[in-house]
Order: sequence, then C-alpha cells, then structure tokens
Amino acid sequence: MQLKINDLTFAYNKKEEKIIENFNLEVQKGEVVALVGVSGSGKSTVLRLTAGLEIPDSGQIIIAGQSVADEHKFIAAEKREVGMVFQDYALFPHLSVEKNIAFGIDHLSKSKRKTRVKELLKLVNLAGFEKRYPHQLSGGQQQRIALARTLAPGPEILLLDEPFSNLDAELKDKIRKELNEIIKKIGITTILVSHDREDAEFMKAREILMN
Repeated sequence: MQLKINDLTFAYNKKEEKIIENFNLEVQKGEVVALVGVSGSGKSTVLRLTAGLEIPDSGQIIIAGQSVADEHKFIAAEKREVGMVFQDYALFPHLSVEKNIAFGIDHLSKSKRKTRVKELLKLVNLAGFEKRYPHQLSGGQQQRIALARTLAPGPEILLLDEPFSNLDAELKDKIRKELNEIIKKIGITTILVSHDREDAEFMKAREILMN
C-alpha cells in the first residue's frame, strides 16, 4: 500500500464546518486515482494534507508504511517524498527552465543536476528548453516544466491539483494524453483532482467522487 488515509478530518477554522470529515482512502503503488467533485468538496484539501501543507484535525496518513500524520506525529512536507504540481504551476518567473527544474535537487553535484534536468526535459518532450524562461513558454509547456520540477527529487507519490482546468478544450486533450503517457512510462503513484469526470476516464484513473 503506497498511501493509506484513515478517518481524516480537517477545517481551516475550528469554528467553521469541516471541509473533510472521516475521509478514508487507499492507493496501491503505481495506481492512478482521481478525486472528482465540485468546488468546496475538499478534494484539493486532501492533496494538501497528503503533501504535508496542512495539519489534520484528526485521523492518520500513512505513506509507504510510515505514519506521516497522526495524533502524535507530523512529518514535514519536504521529508514525505511526495511531489505536488499546483493548479497555477508556481514556476519561478526569474529562473530559467533549467534552474526551475533543479530547484529541489541542489544537494546534488552540478554535473548530476545537469544530467537530471536533461533526463526530465526529455521525459516531458521539451529537450533543449534549458535556457528559456517561464514567460517564453505556452501554458502546456509551463505545466510540463512544473511536472519535471516536481519529479526531479524522485518522489514516491505525485499529486496533481486540477491539472487541466486552465486549458482550452483542444489543448486539454493533448495535455491529458501527454501526461497519461509520462505517468505510465515512469509508473509513479498518482492522485489527481478534477471537477470533470471525463478527466478521470481519460487518465484511466480510479474515480473517487467527493461531495
């Protein structure tokens, strides 16, 4: 079991209604799962809790057999081996593509960083884009660079927050196909969030409806 969530409950404000309550999820290694629901259903919050960007009110999150959040423990995001691609991609505008991708692997030697960047650019079909800047890229290209940056440290789990929401219909089909091929090629456990059930079907994901 790559990810197990037990009775997870969370509210941003203790006086407000719970965004998620007693939520449970099991994800096998290499599986692709889609959390599908309307805005406010808590699907993106599940990603943030899994990534370690929020602290649950109660419940437990287990990644690869290790509890990373429970009533006694909270392991920080950078130690969870979980990578998240945000809805707005969150690329650094002042950094080149190469430096964006290498941002999370500065512990590696310069030559190893360079090699890793080249590997990832080839994976996302953007070889030769090292020196470009985010503003010189299309929306689809920006998303693939954000994906490459997220994959650079070698996470065990990939989280995708509304990966297709900012794309027009024609580009959406193209990006879904490319993303599906990349995920299949590397075999990474993936959880994506969407309001569109068609995304789950296209990505051949196990669908979890949230309301």
